[in-house]
Amino acid sequence: MDIKNAVALVTGANRGLGRALAKALVEAGARKVYAAARDPGTMTLPGVTPIKLDVTDPAQVAAAAAALGDVNLVINNAGIALGASFLGEGAIEAARRELETNYFGPLLMARAFAPALAANGGGALVNVLSVLSWLNFEGVATYSASKAAAWSLTNGLRGELRGQGTQVVAVHVGYMDTDMTAGYDVPKARPEDVAAQVLAAVAEGRDEVLADDISRKVKAGLGVEPGVYVTGPV
Repeated sequence: MDIKNAVALVTGANRGLGRALAKALVEAGARKVYAAARDPGTMTLPGVTPIKLDVTDPAQVAAAAAALGDVNLVINNAGIALGASFLGEGAIEAARRELETNYFGPLLMARAFAPALAANGGGALVNVLSVLSWLNFEGVATYSASKAAAWSLTNGLRGELRGQGTQVVAVHVGYMDTDMTAGYDVPKARPEDVAAQVLAAVAEGRDEVLADDISRKVKAGLGVEPGVYVTGPV
């Protein structure tokens, strides 16, 4: 799709990758950019329309869909990571919270905005996932499970929305320089670079973004024996 004709909604747009995506859309000349966050007062980016939206709240999602009928690009970026292991203290509570935001949030958004996307020519739906959609290890276990569920959701939506002409894009990235990875001393992708790749994929009609080397290596390792999901990343 032509980004200059896009009316985009970006969730979790007040910081990190969400803010970079909203900024990139504005700079690319998108017709309108709705920047959504739980607290729209935290939105300081010029050129966007702040929207109050908690993606875990069905009533707020439904209200947003009713109000924003002109949207033809939805970017599900909002996400949380609570650093829990499956057998650690608080794992069940962490898993439920992460699933609510990282899986049920995009599901609610897709269901609510699919009619608007259809009415506006099909458009595109982007789900920001993770290399941890394919891997799981201690310290990110419950988060990884939520992202694996979101990857499956994305693949299913691709089939269900194909008939109305909606492009569905999965975005996989490893370490990115955001608040979520602040405690990791490793090479990190710049949110601005990832945002540029996402918009290029939407413009070119591609289904998937592998935004960094670790995502590309892990994707390539899924089909080897034993799979990278057994041995861990190389």
